[in-house]
Amino acid sequence: MNQKIWYITGISSGLGKALANAVMEKGDFVIGTFRNSTQVDTFNSNHKGKGFAVKLDITNHEEIDQTTNMLIEKFKRIDVLVNNAGIGFVGAIEEASIQEVRNVFEANFFGVLKLTQNILPFMRKEHKGHIVQISSHGGIKAFAGFGIYNASKFALEGFSEALAQEVAALGIKVSIIEPGPFRTNFASSNLGEAQKIIKAYEATAGAFRTKLKSVHGKQEGNPEKAAQAIIQLVSSEKSPLRLPLGKIALMTIKMKLESVQSDVESGRSIAENAVYESTISG
Repeated sequence: MNQKIWYITGISSGLGKALANAVMEKGDFVIGTFRNSTQVDTFNSNHKGKGFAVKLDITNHEEIDQTTNMLIEKFKRIDVLVNNAGIGFVGAIEEASIQEVRNVFEANFFGVLKLTQNILPFMRKEHKGHIVQISSHGGIKAFAGFGIYNASKFALEGFSEALAQEVAALGIKVSIIEPGPFRTNFASSNLGEAQKIIKAYEATAGAFRTKLKSVHGKQEGNPEKAAQAIIQLVSSEKSPLRLPLGKIALMTIKMKLESVQSDVESGRSIAENAVYESTISG
């Protein structure tokens, strides 16, 4: 009776796959999404009674609607929604075309927003539920060459932070996971790149492109350990809004907080003077 139903997007590899396997090993039920029909069939054949896979393109809003309706009709509820599916992208801001930017936002922001909106009514009806947003340490701190990806994750974190406040009184929790570099396929040959390359950015955005590709398969983060951390978070009575994962994530987020604090303090007098003078009536 205590078995939870998890809906996890993007379980073909990396953190999504590790989390799906860990959830099933725990005894909970997984609904997972793939973009490939063969992978769907293989998963359903191998995990009967433990999980159920569906084909879903997170950028296709009609598919999201159809899939949501089918899953609710079949399973009646979703206890945990994990918005994991997304894409990476590297390139300087000037190098990125508007269409490339739109593609990143469709996957990392609009698709996540749409699926979250679709599941919320059913969680509200049950007066419970947990929405887990897979962001990044890049959702807190931006890096030269990563700005478009950063922007999509900043946007994800912005609506999720507001959502957490909106649904807390309704019995629904929201958590934002902020992994650093993890040993997944993120930095593989599938990584999105700006097609335009401008030589002027070779030492900044260009260097980041090269560095990101060079660490593929060498990242510090362990997806299996990350999966256990997420399960522990969901099982906790009181869960934090944000959960960084990895030593690099902790370091970069700390750097961002220190930078913001420094800017706040150095500009304090300017900020305080940018208001109307107090007037005393009488």
